[in-house]
Amino acid sequence: MKRFTKVLVANRGEIAVRVLRGAKAQGYRTVAVYSDADAGALHVRVADEAVRIGPAPAKDSYLVIEQIIAAAKTSGAEAIHPGYGFLSERADFARAVQDAGLIFIGPDPSSIDAMGNKSASKIRMLAAGVPCVPGYQGDDQTDAILIAESKKAGLPVMVKAAAGGGGRGMRLVHDPAQLAEAIASARSEASNAFGSGQLLIEKAVIDARHVEIQVFGDRQGNVVHLGERDCSIQRRNQKVVEEAPSPAVDAALRARMGAAAVAAAKAVNYVGAGTVEFLLGADGSFYFLEMNTRLQVEHPVTELVYGVDLVAWQLKVAQGERLPMTQDQILARGHGHAIEVRLCSEDPRQNYLPQTGPVLLWDAPAGDGLRIDSYLETGRAISPYYDSMQAKLIAWGEDRETARTRLLKLVRDTALLGVRSNKDYLAEILATETFASGAFSTAFVGQHFPQERIAVAQPSARVWLLAAVALYLDDAQKLAAEHGLSEEMLGWHSSQKAPIDFRLRWGTVDQDIEVLADAGRRFHAEVAGARIELAISALQPGAFRYEADGVQGSARYARGTGDALWLMAEGVTEAFVDRTYAPAETSAAGSDGRIVAHSDGKIVAVFVKPGETVAKGQTLAVLEAMKMEFQLAAPIAGSIEAVSVSAGDQVKARQLLVKMTPAA
Repeated sequence: MKRFTKVLVANRGEIAVRVLRGAKAQGYRTVAVYSDADAGALHVRVADEAVRIGPAPAKDSYLVIEQIIAAAKTSGAEAIHPGYGFLSERADFARAVQDAGLIFIGPDPSSIDAMGNKSASKIRMLAAGVPCVPGYQGDDQTDAILIAESKKAGLPVMVKAAAGGGGRGMRLVHDPAQLAEAIASARSEASNAFGSGQLLIEKAVIDARHVEIQVFGDRQGNVVHLGERDCSIQRRNQKVVEEAPSPAVDAALRARMGAAAVAAAKAVNYVGAGTVEFLLGADGSFYFLEMNTRLQVEHPVTELVYGVDLVAWQLKVAQGERLPMTQDQILARGHGHAIEVRLCSEDPRQNYLPQTGPVLLWDAPAGDGLRIDSYLETGRAISPYYDSMQAKLIAWGEDRETARTRLLKLVRDTALLGVRSNKDYLAEILATETFASGAFSTAFVGQHFPQERIAVAQPSARVWLLAAVALYLDDAQKLAAEHGLSEEMLGWHSSQKAPIDFRLRWGTVDQDIEVLADAGRRFHAEVAGARIELAISALQPGAFRYEADGVQGSARYARGTGDALWLMAEGVTEAFVDRTYAPAETSAAGSDGRIVAHSDGKIVAVFVKPGETVAKGQTLAVLEAMKMEFQLAAPIAGSIEAVSVSAGDQVKARQLLVKMTPAA
C-alpha cells in the first residue's frame, strides 16, 4: 500500500468535523467537500482546503461519486475517508476510488458487497457458524412466500429491507392480518431509500437488547474487537442512547460475542473499522443482525473506554500498517464507562417531526469526562436537506453512574435555541430509574415514553411567567439602549404601577398573563391559578438569574423571527409565540381547506389533481423531510381546488401545497 499525506473527507456536518480533526491531529492535510447549503459550514472551515461539489440536495452533491473523486483530484488528496452515512457503505464508491488510483479509507469493495445485503450476509454468517435469528432470506420475494415464511417463523416477526439500514424499510408485525400491508409498506420505503425492494423475514426477539461489537482488521489478516456497545434505547429502530460497556454483558459473554464478531469479519476478509450487530436475549443467547462496514455514529463511547482514536487506526490500516494493539492489549485497556446521546432537531411532542431553521443559540459546556461532537454554531441554519442528528453529547466516568450523572447534567446545561430538539426528551430518558438501573430492552421507549404521554406535557406555571418576564426584559433592554437609559431603571414607575398584559402561545395553547413589575426587578403574576413571584438578578442580553421560593435559578432566551420567543429554564427548553397584539383567529388550522408543508422538505408523491373529490383523512401527498416520509392527509372532506406542487419539488415550511373546497 502506498502512503498518503492529504485526506479528503466525503461527508458533512459533525461527521466531517470529527474525521477532519482526527486526521489533522495525526499530521495530515485535509480537504472538505461542500454543497451550496454548506458553503460556510464548520467542517469547511476546519479543513485546510474545501471544494464545492454541487447544489444542496444530497443526490446532487454528497452522493455524486464522480464529483467526490474530481474534488480529490483537484485538491491533490491521495486518500478519501467516507465518514459514516452517505456513500460510506457503497461498494461502487469504494471501487471507483480505487480505480481512480486513490486510497479508500475503509474496507475493500468485496467486503462491503458481502455485508451490504442483509439476506446474503445472513447466509454467509450461517456458513461461518455465527448465530443468526431464524427467518427467511430467500430470492422469492412474492407476497405469498413472504407471508407464508412469516407465519412459519412464528409471529411476531420483523419485515426488513435487505439493503440499507437505519431503521428504514423495517416493520414489526404481531397480527397476521397486517402482514400484507407491512410487506407493501416496507418494500416501498426500501425501494425509495436504497433502490432495492428486497425484503427478509426475521423472528422478532421480544424484550431483547441491541448489542454491537466494534471490530477492526488489517491487511495482515489480523482482526480484533474492542468490546461491545449497548444500543437498546431506540425509537423507530433508530438509536437514541448508546453506551460502552453494556450493563448486560460480563467478561465471559463479551468473549463469546467478541469471538463471533471476529469470525464474522474474517469471513469477509474485513479490513478497517466495522461493527457487528447482535440481538441479545434475556437468557444470554445472541443472534447476528447485520454488519455495518464503516465507522459508527456511536464510536466515541468505545474510544473513551479503551483510550484509542479509531480514526487514527483507520488512517494507519489504510496504508498497510498492522493494528496498533493485540486483542489482549486492547482488553487490558478497558476502563470506566461512557454514554452517548444523539441530539436531533425534531419535536417529540409532534411525533418527532423534523425541524429546520436558524440556530439562535448553541452552547454546550466543557468539563471533565465530557465530549461534544457537533457542527452547530450560533447564527447558522439547520438545513432540510440532510439528517436530523445535529450533535452527539458524550460523557465518561469511572463507573456507569458517574457517566450517567455527568451526561444528564451536560444535556440539561446544553443550550439549543431557535429550533425544536429532543434535548429535554434525552434528559428524561437518562433520569429514569429504569435507565439508571441498566435493566432495559429495545422496548424501553415504547414502555416509558409512549407518544400519548409526551404529547400532553405542558410548561409549568413558573415557565410561563419566565417567558413573559423574558419578553419584558428584552423589550425593556432594547428601549433602554435606544434612549440611553440605565438598566437600573427597569421596573421603575413614575406613577401608580399598572400590570403588563401578555398573551403567549405554546403549541396550540394560549395563556393570558398579567404581570406586575416592581422596583428592584421583582415580578408578580397569577398563572393558571398559581400565584408566583420572581426576583431578577445578573441580567445580561439573552440571560438572567432569578429567585423564586428561596431558590435561585437561571434562564436563557432568544427572540426568533416574527413573534417567537425561545426560553431555557427550569430544566426545559420551550418555544412560545407572543400573541399579545395578534388579531383573533376565527378558524382551526386546516378547516379552511389549505394544506401546507409542516416543515421544509421534498414532495415525494402527489395523489390528487384539481376537480377530484376526497374524503377527510385521505392522503393527498407525501412529504420527505430529513430522510423521513410524512403522509399529508385531507383535514376535511371536499374537492380539490388547486395543487401547487409536483413530485420532486423542494418546499418550505408553511408553503401552500393543496387548496380544497369544503364539501357542502
